[in-house]
Amino acid sequence: IIVKSFEGANLWQILFWRQTFFSIIVALYLLITFKKNFFKSFHTSGLPGLIAGIFLGIGFSAYVFAMYHTTVANTLFIISTETIFLALFGYIFLKEKINLVTLISIIMGMSGVLLIIGSSLSIQSSSQFFGNIVAFIMPISFAVLIVIVRKYPKVDMVPSQFIAGVFAALIGYLVAGKLSISSHDLFLGFLAGTFQIGFGFIMITIGSQTTPAAVVGILMLTEAVFGPLWAWLFINEIPPSSVIIGGSIIISAILFEFFFSP
Repeated sequence: IIVKSFEGANLWQILFWRQTFFSIIVALYLLITFKKNFFKSFHTSGLPGLIAGIFLGIGFSAYVFAMYHTTVANTLFIISTETIFLALFGYIFLKEKINLVTLISIIMGMSGVLLIIGSSLSIQSSSQFFGNIVAFIMPISFAVLIVIVRKYPKVDMVPSQFIAGVFAALIGYLVAGKLSISSHDLFLGFLAGTFQIGFGFIMITIGSQTTPAAVVGILMLTEAVFGPLWAWLFINEIPPSSVIIGGSIIISAILFEFFFSP
């Protein structure tokens, strides 16, 4: 809703300010956590942290781009396919086996995605179709991040979030042309960078240390459920029935994986 509420800022200005405020919040968290070892934390995370940060930064950029060009429902339902890509990447890069339950959930999830993509084709909107395609970069980048975490479990990935914020802000800076925006849009950028993703990512990082992964995954699904609802209520963005059905299939597939996977 915040990304949709900017008045005069263009896509790349939104990206720059959103990620700048995000980077500041993460930097403050790192300073409080690591204190004198702030810079050492980046060195300790090494190449895995750098790669994870770059992929996550690309994902942040894709999120803003998708929100700018397609609907909230389309974007969030597509992002929720993260667990499907994680299963595929785990099989490819970590040699993790895909059981029958996971295979069924992948087929279900992709069926839902096809419904969402098909809806953008049926309304003949090239911008929305392209936005849907770009939205896939977000779950893919998240899945890559989690694969790196699994591959290097002793590496602290919080510094990679700062790298991601700076990397995405740099993309916005290079493409935006000018960075000056209205005070209204600057305030929205502050809200988006701090409360929407800044504190959110930090809390997920802290909570993941003591909360089972399945519970975290289910809680993160609430964004795909409530996001389209808020967009419907507050900005009158009503998704077509095919998107609702497709999103419901995706969420059902992920819940099926969580509850029935051995």
